[in-house]
Amino acid sequence: MAPISHLPTLLASMAPRIAPDTYVFATVPKLPSRLKPIMTFREGERMTLILTLAEAEAANLPHTYSSRMITLNTHSSLEAVGFLAAVSTRLAASGISINPVSAFYHDHLFVPAERAVEAMKILDTLAQEHQKALIAAATSQG
Repeated sequence: MAPISHLPTLLASMAPRIAPDTYVFATVPKLPSRLKPIMTFREGERMTLILTLAEAEAANLPHTYSSRMITLNTHSSLEAVGFLAAVSTRLAASGISINPVSAFYHDHLFVPAERAVEAMKILDTLAQEHQKALIAAATSQG
């Protein structure tokens, strides 16, 4: 399937799914070979890691931001405009922070672990609103 850049379609088709693990953020000067983070990013100061809480604790690695990963299961274009802005605005209205990661196929949101279920409900509602709007638009044109 080709990547989607049309904002209403992205929002209607985002199909959020929550991963079962709890994730945390950590920093290291160099990635230890024993660690298998879900994401790494080299910053000027150090390397940032996103890894499971269990892995960070097993490695005795200081960490922060206990979170759950919500994947937006639509193939979003890397050039799409406004998708994460719309999602983050809706979550921000409920006081939910996010740390987003855009990968080649999907966008992933790291949200506070204790608010993950609430975030999923908000995202499901946002998707349903846009599904209804797309159906209404198609019906009015047909």
